[in-house]
Amino acid sequence: MNHKICSFLLHCCASIVIFIVAFVLDPTICATGLNNRSLLIQESFVDSFPVPTNVDRLLFYIQRDPNTNTICYQLNLDRNGKLDESNPIHPFWIRFPEGGIRKELNFIQRKFAYGINSKKLGIDHFDIRSVAYNKLPMRLKKDVRGKFHVYASINNQEAILERIFIRIGDGGTFWSPDVKYIELRGVEVESGKKVLQRFKP
Repeated sequence: MNHKICSFLLHCCASIVIFIVAFVLDPTICATGLNNRSLLIQESFVDSFPVPTNVDRLLFYIQRDPNTNTICYQLNLDRNGKLDESNPIHPFWIRFPEGGIRKELNFIQRKFAYGINSKKLGIDHFDIRSVAYNKLPMRLKKDVRGKFHVYASINNQEAILERIFIRIGDGGTFWSPDVKYIELRGVEVESGKKVLQRFKP
């Protein structure tokens, strides 16, 4: 295949992936967190999406319409069981519609969409940023019991991040989907309570 055509197709694929992920890591969620369009959800949100329960060292996961394919973020250990400080988080797919098989992210997904960049801040403490949107501040660090978690701000409070979810309606188009809301879910550190925060785009 002509080299120029290959380059063009690769560029198009990367642009599509970045566009889709932008809805998961929307700028209105990041940095400041709350605005006039945000909603604090007081009760647990119940839906039909499966929860990944058989993933060792699971930190958090991302789900979105229109299917239940899930991106899991797992604490990455080396052969000796020690944290791989050069790459502390390992993202991969769980393909629930295909029987729950696991699949590695491809190159474009790792580099432009669902991959993670990390920077060591101290002993067992890392700044974590999405490759798709690096303004969302997250921290990988240990809790008081020595267990690693990813922390983020939910409702202006420090929380252990569990899930990012995006709900898309039936209307809209591929390039302009009808986004009903974006949701962050986690556990508030100070109170230990489950917290949910939805944002209407």
